[in-house]
Amino acid sequence: MPGELLNIHAILPYSRVNGPGLREVVFFQGCASKCPGCFNPETHSFEKRELYTVKEILEKRAGLVEGITISGGEPFMQKEGLFELLKAAKDLCLTTVVYTGFIFEELKEDRLCARILEFTDVLIDGAYEETKKEKTLLARGSENQRLFFLTKRYSEADFHMPGKVEVIIGKDGSVTETGFSRVIFGVKA
Repeated sequence: MPGELLNIHAILPYSRVNGPGLREVVFFQGCASKCPGCFNPETHSFEKRELYTVKEILEKRAGLVEGITISGGEPFMQKEGLFELLKAAKDLCLTTVVYTGFIFEELKEDRLCARILEFTDVLIDGAYEETKKEKTLLARGSENQRLFFLTKRYSEADFHMPGKVEVIIGKDGSVTETGFSRVIFGVKA
């Protein structure tokens, strides 16, 4: 439904470690899976965090970034808004990367989710599994997660992120790491 408000945990305006090129990263709020060892447990609650329209998310960075990466929480828990966001991103010629705990085959069975996939360049699917730590240095949390290249805009080589991290210092002095550090992969630094 147009004008859908998205419940967002955080927006990282510019990142070079959450997918290929310079990207805007949108972390959705709310996830029912609550995977043990999740790197972002603050996104699990469905309480309203920050509400944004699609226009508010995209308007400041369109033309400045190569694409948008969607993470969570679980983006498909807000599938109407996710659809609007990805469609608008494509209209702006932005590439789209979506992380989800659902699996590709499940998403294809749902009519709206299948439409969302039409506006997704790369889907990284599957729940995070703490016992299957990522060792290949691909941009995913655990080895069970799969990369689906739904368009020809990217290849697996674009998602090889060996030890790439960014440190964000918030206005309140908080420090957050994003990306794919060697610590995440269980490899000694």
